[in-house]
Amino acid sequence: MNASNPSTPRERLRQWWASPPRTGLRRILSPWEYRHLRLSAGLRIGGAVALTTLGVITLGFGGGTGEAFAWSLVFLLPAAANLATALWELSIAGSAAA
Repeated sequence: MNASNPSTPRERLRQWWASPPRTGLRRILSPWEYRHLRLSAGLRIGGAVALTTLGVITLGFGGGTGEAFAWSLVFLLPAAANLATALWELSIAGSAAA
């Protein structure tokens, strides 16, 4: 019997994280997220739209005060990060399909 039987939790975690095999920065993504790239990218885009909406509403009702700008940045910066990550995931999905 040559089947591998990882005995420690660390070995089991390493084996789980290595499937499916990925290279480079793709290792940052969790295995579930890597298997469902288009779904997770869509969820990130939806979150970015919701956060952008909240940022615009905050800025619109807050007036031109510095506090309103600060609170709108609290929403807009994660929205930009979500959108950038979603575009990165979609580019990975596109290159894997080709």
